Amino acid sequence: MPLPDDYLIYPHRKRGFDNPHYAWDPADRRDKIALKDGAKSIATIIIPVEFFPLNPPAAPFKHPGAMKTPYPDLRHFTVRDYGNRVGIYRLMRELSRRNLKATFAINAEIAKRYPPLIADIEAAGHEIAAHGVSTVHIHHDGLSETDEKALIAETRAAFPKAKTWMSPARNESYRTLDLLAEAGFEICLDWEADQRPLAFRTKTAPIWALPHYGELGDFKLLVDRSQSEEEWAAQIIEAARYHIDLYAQEGASAFAFTMTPYVLGQPFRIKAVREVLDALSGMHDLTIATAAESCAAFQEAGT
Repeated sequence: MPLPDDYLIYPHRKRGFDNPHYAWDPADRRDKIALKDGAKSIATIIIPVEFFPLNPPAAPFKHPGAMKTPYPDLRHFTVRDYGNRVGIYRLMRELSRRNLKATFAINAEIAKRYPPLIADIEAAGHEIAAHGVSTVHIHHDGLSETDEKALIAETRAAFPKAKTWMSPARNESYRTLDLLAEAGFEICLDWEADQRPLAFRTKTAPIWALPHYGELGDFKLLVDRSQSEEEWAAQIIEAARYHIDLYAQEGASAFAFTMTPYVLGQPFRIKAVREVLDALSGMHDLTIATAAESCAAFQEAGT
């Protein structure tokens, strides 16, 4: 069957990148950044707090953590619910014992359904990032601008003070960043284009993109790739050490990784969580900070 005539038409094809938000800036050809507190790297822990419906639509695609088996997939649904009831409090206790702060990326639907959980996160001093409406409200180019604006407005209403945004499934349309800036968001956790925060250009105001490494995600490594808890911990620790070791050649760096409540909040994985938090806390040249704190440190340093 022949391909349709428009198959090879791609309106964003041009010299350079296919997005207007940042320029070509390879790490070995730019000025080094020195942070004012002397840290060589900053690590940010992102904890997604998500609502998963029992009957997610397949269009434009299912969220990676969505239900897997025919309706009603109670097995996977209750595991995700366990994360928001039990696992998340285990992670919060481990953070509290080390006086660490994380960025909790929360769906608006969670804010409506579980106000006491939001109150506990705020009381512990963590950053709250807006994480879209829910896992079935995916941002993509098939949405009209009106519909995408409505999703962002609904999320903004749930988190009126949030500076930071992470899209459901970390998926965007070509207009998402412009609409986020218009809605007053200053930081986005969808991208991993660099090893330091970048000030992305939008039509109104810059949005800082903190490198959020999908390859270090606990769901990616432990669920998708069936790696062991020891392997997950070793990779997080190695990433931090490598960032520190790069300082002399490339200056200060930053990275973020996820700790998902229904994945790492399981009792048999808490040992690995403790190992990672202890190791990162013990690195004198590494700071553990929220997304907002990390981007502010690089902004202050003149990135």
